[in-house]
This record gives sequence, C-alpha cells and structure tokens, in this order.
Amino acid sequence: MEYLDIVDAKDRVVGRALREQCHGNPCLIHRAVHIFIFNGHGDLFLQKRGADKDIAPDRWDTSVGGHVAAGESWLHAAHRELQEELGIDDIPLNPLYTYLYRNPVESEMIRSFTGFWEGPFHLNAKEISDGRFWTVEDIRRGLGKDVFTPNFEWEYRHRLAEKLPFTSFMK
Repeated sequence: MEYLDIVDAKDRVVGRALREQCHGNPCLIHRAVHIFIFNGHGDLFLQKRGADKDIAPDRWDTSVGGHVAAGESWLHAAHRELQEELGIDDIPLNPLYTYLYRNPVESEMIRSFTGFWEGPFHLNAKEISDGRFWTVEDIRRGLGKDVFTPNFEWEYRHRLAEKLPFTSFMK
C-alpha cells in the first residue's frame, strides 16, 4: 500500500491517504515530482507513458514523474523516481518551481527539477514504453495534437516555456 501526504494549497501537510484514494478525488491534494533531463545541446528527454497507465496512457510526458511518499522529502522522491524510471543514480538536481495542478481526476502539488544526462537510459518497461530527446521545435509542433499529457502541456506553456531556450538551464 502506497500512502501519500495530503497537503493544503500552501503545501502544508494536513493528512495522509492511499494513492488509490487520491486518484479519483481531486479534493485530496498530494505531492509529486517532475524532472526535466537535458543533454549538452539543450534538448529535453521525454518519456512515453505505458499503455496501461491510469492517467494519460501512451502520451509523452516529463522525463520523470512520480509521487512523493508520505514523510518523504521532495529531493529524495526525485532521486528515487529518477532511478526507478530511467536507471540514473546520483546526478545533481536543481529545483525549478512548485505549483498546484488540478484536473477532474486529481490535484497535485508538483515540484519540478532539472538535471543533465547524456545517457545511457535504462527505461523501466513497467512505467515507460519509449523515451527520447526532443528539441524545442519538436515540442512546439506536438502541442495541442494529443501527443503530450495534459499536465506536460500545461507545465510547458505556463512554467517551462518562460525559461526558454532550454540551453538556459545549462548555466
């Protein structure tokens, strides 16, 4: 059983619930991490979610995304998810921003991080069906065409695009 901390709109822990309770009840705000992995050219690695995922199957998404377990720190969760999903251990991660994302199914307090890695990647086949680097132009061409998850599109348009070009993350 996977327990998640429930937080308020100011990210203060107010309770705890099972993951299954959080998915399907947008009143239960829970924490999640997103990681954006860039290469030396400023291209962004995206993962394609597996066909059996309960939210946005077969869509391209952030390099890594996952829940923060109850009592777990943001950074520990980010490193754990990075290892679980892409097989990457112990690279520096830099926090970008934190925001509240709501949809009809769930509400997540998301903290996003950046990191740099050229490869290799060891994709977790239970979570990810594919992965590759995308240029800014590739991403822009796919927006609004059901290529990406709704959450990725929202984050790209409202948070990440403000930081363009992607090479600005390399400073």
